Amino acid sequence: MTAPIISFRDFSFQYNSQTEPTLRHINLDIYPGEKVLIAGPSGSGKSTLGRCLNGLIPQSYPGTISGHATVAGQDIQQSSIFDLSLNVGTVLQDPDSQFVGLSVVEDMAFSLENDQQAQPAMRQATHQWAQTLNLQDLLTHHPQELSGGQKQRVAMAGVLIDNSKILLFDEPLASLDPASGKASMALIDRLARTQDLTVVIIEHRIEDVLQQPIDRLIVMQDGQIVANDRPETILRDSLMAQQGLREPLYLSALKLAGISLADCQHLDDLAQLDAPHLTTTLQHWTAGVTLKTPVTHTQPLLTIDHLTFGYAPDQPIFKDLSTTIHRGDMISLVGQNGVGKSTLSNLITGFLTPQAGHLTFDGQSLDPCSVKERADHIGYILQDPNQMLSKTLIYDEVATGLVLRGLDAQTIEQRVLATLKICGLYEFRHWPVSALSFGQKKRVTIAAILVLQPAMLILDEPTAGQDLQHYTDMMQFLAQLNREQGITIILITHDMHLMLEYTDRTIVLGQGGILMDAAPADVLTNQAIIDQASLAKTSLYTLAEQHHLNPTEFVAKFVQAEREARQQ
Repeated sequence: MTAPIISFRDFSFQYNSQTEPTLRHINLDIYPGEKVLIAGPSGSGKSTLGRCLNGLIPQSYPGTISGHATVAGQDIQQSSIFDLSLNVGTVLQDPDSQFVGLSVVEDMAFSLENDQQAQPAMRQATHQWAQTLNLQDLLTHHPQELSGGQKQRVAMAGVLIDNSKILLFDEPLASLDPASGKASMALIDRLARTQDLTVVIIEHRIEDVLQQPIDRLIVMQDGQIVANDRPETILRDSLMAQQGLREPLYLSALKLAGISLADCQHLDDLAQLDAPHLTTTLQHWTAGVTLKTPVTHTQPLLTIDHLTFGYAPDQPIFKDLSTTIHRGDMISLVGQNGVGKSTLSNLITGFLTPQAGHLTFDGQSLDPCSVKERADHIGYILQDPNQMLSKTLIYDEVATGLVLRGLDAQTIEQRVLATLKICGLYEFRHWPVSALSFGQKKRVTIAAILVLQPAMLILDEPTAGQDLQHYTDMMQFLAQLNREQGITIILITHDMHLMLEYTDRTIVLGQGGILMDAAPADVLTNQAIIDQASLAKTSLYTLAEQHHLNPTEFVAKFVQAEREARQQ
């Protein structure tokens, strides 16, 4: 029998900075050629397990180890990071953080140069992997100027060129648009088959990973492995939802329609999914749901009029772009990496100045307004809250904007405490910011802007990298702000689930401007727009097509039923 290439035996690990073990009694074997997905809520230990595979534990993250772990026959406690790197190639969530070369070809050849290989050998290897990963036309480009998907392929080339037999991906889809994510999973599958690789993927976006075959799904919770089986078995037992993970949308739709997962075959492969009377049951459920008239907002808040902008004047990102955002809108702003979503936000908030066109907010021109003046009405929340936090204590952080505006102490206290209550942070008001979780820090950044009483919030990827529980908490909080405080919210996102579940209007950006402005269900069932904007059909669309349902109607009815269930 083939020996495992990765093996953990009663393995536990506790960081020196922690009072409790992060990994507890891990027993796990991964065999050569397997593709394994490791999933689990935030804090479950999956990233720590990944650090054990590539040698960062215990070399860079010291702590106490008990039990035994080997990777490619090497004891991780006796091996250096360099030794393990010869067998394990790691592709990080943010490829920018692992680039070292000034050009793509330099970055690819970096490890070979370190090994003092001859130039002919380096040229041959870079040529081979450039062909394999479709990088031939990018070799002279700076890695930082590439798209998200291209950067990921360059990072993969930099580790595969060493002939690593184990490839570890840490949240490879977090920063990619849907189409790039789909292409990346297809590429990983092809490489695993053609290069005889063992692949370990750590990822929250389970449905997107399962677009390609996965041999095993490992679910972690509180530092332990709670499930280790074929994906179909785990999906059938609904272990995803029980462990606070988001299950594929088509499974939620099957359950809504009253279909027992126990009666389904090929649950992990939508193309082959089958169950008794499946088509009839789905059609009957769809016919029984009446779509309600959607809420529409008509009072203009932000008007963008014939806006033109480009970082180089002869290469406009936006040309003659016009749209109106209404008071009370909950909008998703989508489009492929690099199309200008963040640029549009910076134009609205005043960090950038358009070459032509005008912006009007609540009937007043924004053109003469400074960044600070705009910030009184428009809040902008970055993806990483740590980039926005500047104070030690939560109360002081939330009060900062009011202090800078010269309000009296009594007014500041009243508004800060009221805002902390709205954000569910009142009991933490005297805590240090450093003691909070990532999701709580995100709320603090929102509170620090909400206290200024803005009419609009713009959030960049508000749920990126968060598990289902934190995702749900954040989105229900934002929905409550929108509904109860009347705040207009724009969400810049790659998450098609978020777009469907929580927003009522989607603005799709393409080359030069707006490709489509419509209900999310209409956008995600328009194949031409999906292709142009690097979006991806959800599994709901595919399920509807397979069973002779109108995809737009089916998706809209599913979203309505999910929202109603969530509000009960």
